[in-house]
Amino acid sequence: MIDTAVHTTSGPIGVDMLIVGAGITGLYQLYRARQAGFNAIILEAGGGIGGTWYWNRYPEARFDSESYTYAYLFSKELYDEWRWSEHFAGQPEIERYLNHVADRFDLRAHIRLNARVTSAVFNETTGAYTVQSEDGATYIARFLVAATGVLSVPFFPSIPGRENFAGQSYHTGLWPAAPVDFKGKRVAVIGTGSSGVQLVPAIAGDVASMTVYQRSPNWCTPLNNRPITEEEQRALRADFETIKKTLDTSISGFLHEPSNRSSSEDSKEERFAFFETLWNSPGFSKMTSNYADFFFNRPLREEFSEFLAGKIRSIVKDPGTADKLIPKDHIYAEKRPPYATGFYEAFNNSHVKLVAMKETPITRITAKGIETTEGFEEFDIIVWATGFDFARAMQRMGIRGRRGVALQDAWKDGPSTFLGIQAAGFPNLFFPGGPHGAAANNPRYNGDQIDFIMELLTHAEQSGTNIIEPTQAAEDEWNHIMVSAAPYSPFSPELSYYYGSNIPGKPRKLLLNPAGRGVLFDVMNASRQSGFANFTLSSAAADAVPA
Repeated sequence: MIDTAVHTTSGPIGVDMLIVGAGITGLYQLYRARQAGFNAIILEAGGGIGGTWYWNRYPEARFDSESYTYAYLFSKELYDEWRWSEHFAGQPEIERYLNHVADRFDLRAHIRLNARVTSAVFNETTGAYTVQSEDGATYIARFLVAATGVLSVPFFPSIPGRENFAGQSYHTGLWPAAPVDFKGKRVAVIGTGSSGVQLVPAIAGDVASMTVYQRSPNWCTPLNNRPITEEEQRALRADFETIKKTLDTSISGFLHEPSNRSSSEDSKEERFAFFETLWNSPGFSKMTSNYADFFFNRPLREEFSEFLAGKIRSIVKDPGTADKLIPKDHIYAEKRPPYATGFYEAFNNSHVKLVAMKETPITRITAKGIETTEGFEEFDIIVWATGFDFARAMQRMGIRGRRGVALQDAWKDGPSTFLGIQAAGFPNLFFPGGPHGAAANNPRYNGDQIDFIMELLTHAEQSGTNIIEPTQAAEDEWNHIMVSAAPYSPFSPELSYYYGSNIPGKPRKLLLNPAGRGVLFDVMNASRQSGFANFTLSSAAADAVPA
């Protein structure tokens, strides 16, 4: 492993490719780059490998995509040798897997930990980036890849007195490596998004009391996780080629069988019977295997929401609590729906209560606890399950492109990209897994983008060029597709963090690709067939990388 101590060499380190982030995307980018003969390294801000799955280690943090669909598919040997224990693996197993991948493919020696990037400035003469890291090192990189993901900037709401709390305080996205002892503690959990609904039932049996502060309820459905049987393990290995082909080509990036049936073919009673089947199905199949017209038929999603409301009322014994847990401001799929185990059931414990913050807002946090408009409660632990500033990590890296323009300024009104991998004015900067990639199983389309990037780099090398930048026309066309498709997305501009709506003052702009993975494939294929004509390829006047 590269020494992670403060760097003290006299000069900058020259590399072909510098990758920021050692998560799912960064590790695959490093693997592909080294496979192609690039001198590449990763800078990782954390103390270990895993990205999201290093930082998010709170109790019951786990996949809500099936483990074998989220994992790498580039090596059949890797796929065969790693046996996932559950259909939806938990964080410890995921972190072990990613460390196994790093060791299995000799990637660890090319990863520098505890090395947060503080600036990355493009040199128009050399065509390279000068990158500074917090550990004191300087790098000169021909290509800079920000594999920083979309859920890597934890968000804390602006509540007076937050820093004054004298007890233990944790954000689910910055969870400590040492286990947190909840036994016999008075615990506040702020937030009921994806992490909150996983955490609440996981610790409900340990705490002396728990108060859950909910800004707005979500449509939470069962994950329906279970161990992978031996028969299923054998089938997963025997069917690898078919599984890989499906995941590489499907619009959703899942193995779920899509429905070809229209909701109009069934009566309401038949639809509710079908919804019951979906309720008992795994993870995202509630969306991907729903009726064929599900995403384009608002009355159908209203009806599905009606079904879910009935489920919540049937599970939560106290009618008042049940009513607070039922969303009134959105229907299913207007926000990213969470998947969990036992979330609603947790509120049937007498020591677990719910505070609806729109009715009873928090006024301040004191050294001893939380004050609302209805009174004060003391706590030993506050957990901030308040989510992330979606797709904002790159703007905090100090990236500057042509003419010294800061990416933060260029994207002040929201990201503008081509294929969700590059931006005009920022040559040789790539960001697979960032904004505008797709709306599917993340590792699948992140991998699509990385494979395309490597084809583009190979083409540039073969043509004797080393500066790559999308044309402004290509970026404008892609952004036109994003804007034109946004009204057809089910996600709400006012409510979904996919629009940045959870961050006060953040521009409202859809940060996903509402046109989907299919359109991403189409535009990538057209680019390949045109000889990458939607990119400007040129050569630097001087060698960017020191010998």
